[in-house]
Amino acid sequence: MIQVKSLYKEFAGKEVIKGIDATFEAGKTNLIIGRSGAGKSVFVKCMIGLIQPDKGEILFDGRDITQMDKPELLRLRREMGMLFQGSALFDSMTVIENVLFPMEMFSSDSYDKSHHRALELLDRVGLADAADKYPAEISGGMMKRTAIARAIALNPKYLFCDEPNSGLDPKTSTVIDQLIYEITKEYNITTIVNTHDMNSVHAIGDKIIYIHHGIKEWEGTSADLSQPNLPESVVHFINAGRL
Repeated sequence: MIQVKSLYKEFAGKEVIKGIDATFEAGKTNLIIGRSGAGKSVFVKCMIGLIQPDKGEILFDGRDITQMDKPELLRLRREMGMLFQGSALFDSMTVIENVLFPMEMFSSDSYDKSHHRALELLDRVGLADAADKYPAEISGGMMKRTAIARAIALNPKYLFCDEPNSGLDPKTSTVIDQLIYEITKEYNITTIVNTHDMNSVHAIGDKIIYIHHGIKEWEGTSADLSQPNLPESVVHFINAGRL
């Protein structure tokens, strides 16, 4: 579980995050939505320790990342998996070498054990036959699935996904959504997804928070989006097709 309490951040005298409170539970896909410039990216960067907030707490199962020194922060980051917008695979490495990379960097397991786990993960994401291919030889969707396998290689407690469907066609996006959703449940991960994809919001939104001008203006589930009492800004946002 991740708890955010009264989070504030400003840049050059302008408040970008204004007292956000939120709770993200394990085993759920927690989506963060909002217009460009609403503060979503700053909020997530505060959560993973890339930006130090001005005030507030960010508790990872009771551990406040805002109070950690560098060694503590590094230990916590080893419990995080990251799925980047552009997949961020190493072009010079094969698919399986990309998945092996975090294990070789941060795990004390033998090569054989790590290699076995990498193969298991590739099988889980449907890429067992692509292990020896290079990123340039596979599709965008396959690259994203490779990135998911790499993100969970170290059995993370927390998974952060930045626009996971960016650049993908609708059919492939659905596959990626379902994979993130299934992995979240199987491994009981606290998953945070920063997205503009309306289909993702409806398909996997166990919990959704809507940020508007740095304020958490609404929270609920995908089912709640059909309720009549949504804030006007959320309604306009949905109708504009900006998710």
